[in-house]
Amino acid sequence: MAAITRANIAKQLLPGLNAIFGVEYGSVDNEDEALFVTENSERAFEEEVLFTGFGTAPTKQEGAAVEYDNAQEQWTARYTMETIALAFSITEEAMEDNLYDTFAKVRAKALARAMANTEQVKGANVFNNGFLNAFAGGDNVAFFSASHPTLAAGLQSNTLAVDLSETAIENSLINISLFKDDRGILIGAKGVSLHIPPQLQFVAERILKSQNRAGTADNDVNAMRNKGMLPGGYTLNHRFTDSNAWFLKTDVPNGAKKFIRVPLQTKMEPDFDTGNLRFKARKRFVHGFSDWRGYLGSSGST
Repeated sequence: MAAITRANIAKQLLPGLNAIFGVEYGSVDNEDEALFVTENSERAFEEEVLFTGFGTAPTKQEGAAVEYDNAQEQWTARYTMETIALAFSITEEAMEDNLYDTFAKVRAKALARAMANTEQVKGANVFNNGFLNAFAGGDNVAFFSASHPTLAAGLQSNTLAVDLSETAIENSLINISLFKDDRGILIGAKGVSLHIPPQLQFVAERILKSQNRAGTADNDVNAMRNKGMLPGGYTLNHRFTDSNAWFLKTDVPNGAKKFIRVPLQTKMEPDFDTGNLRFKARKRFVHGFSDWRGYLGSSGST
């Protein structure tokens, strides 16, 4: 087992060192909170099943028998818990001879930053991989697809391939309002918030917060702002890997979800034989999605 020895911290064994840097950086954490509804779990996996309602009621002719319809289960979204963990070990001698208490900072900050980063990357990857069928959801197509199968409403879409613009958002909000359930009935979905990589933050600021239409010579009002659409505004995710991709969150429940099986745990213990101190951090959770209607996503045009 590898361990941090005195050879790894030679400068920290001697007086006169002015500063130790590299463990005092800030962090960009908890950005997944804006994307996912978080729930606790007590199981190795969680499943959520689509249960269809009924179709549009037909007209009954006088004296004719009433028609019967069936509601049924369609497909299941499964969330299998993952475990992330990281540890490091320090020799007795390195602990004894270190003059600057470096390891308290390593344990408290560097380990926490590493664990948090993994969690945030896994959350962002639900969207980074959201256009790939290799990462399909319960209906066997990508999170963002133009061919979501339904029981009686044909193939439905929650994606497009256009760059972020006022017109693109307006068209997307129209598309969201036309989302249907599996029996072809409108569900009254609305856009809630815009989620973007940092490269698009200035475009989003101008589109959503200008009093008048951005980038036009006339004085037309900003219709989205005036109508109070996208009340959640926009949020950044610094771990989105496509600088052109953007996502609209809707008010449809059971969209993107995060289950926490075991919260962050830290442990420290000595090794009797070597005297080394060992530190470990561990957490169990999973990010995923159930109902694709919870989001509309664009991969951009480039």
